[in-house]
Amino acid sequence: MRTLDDIFEEYSFLEGDDRYTMLVELGRELDPMPEPLKTDATKVRGCSASVWVYPTKLDDAENDGRLHFLADSNAGITKGIVALVLSAVQDRPAREIAETDIAALLEPFGLKNQLSSNRTQGIPNMIALIRETAARYAAG
Repeated sequence: MRTLDDIFEEYSFLEGDDRYTMLVELGRELDPMPEPLKTDATKVRGCSASVWVYPTKLDDAENDGRLHFLADSNAGITKGIVALVLSAVQDRPAREIAETDIAALLEPFGLKNQLSSNRTQGIPNMIALIRETAARYAAG
């Protein structure tokens, strides 16, 4: 997965429809989420489209308990927003994710100005779910 900085560098040069296209492409880059993981328990509430987020803990010695999230959405642009959120936290230690101000990291993208409120209304819920999950893992 590309870093948030790399994504922003490309995103900042684009306008309008090209930004939408980039978000859709980002969504296509997500690791595939197996259908059995798309359950009510992994569904993010408050999103206009269906969004699922599932955490996995990378427990080998090299990764030292970092979290890797699988996620999906039934809408292309929404899936791209999910990918953007995950790029801020993917494969990082749980404690670091729990303490990260993800919304502040996404602010330079100006999503609220680029997308309708229907598309952005679920972002705070997705961020809260990711941070709460990371806090539970960090607590042991």
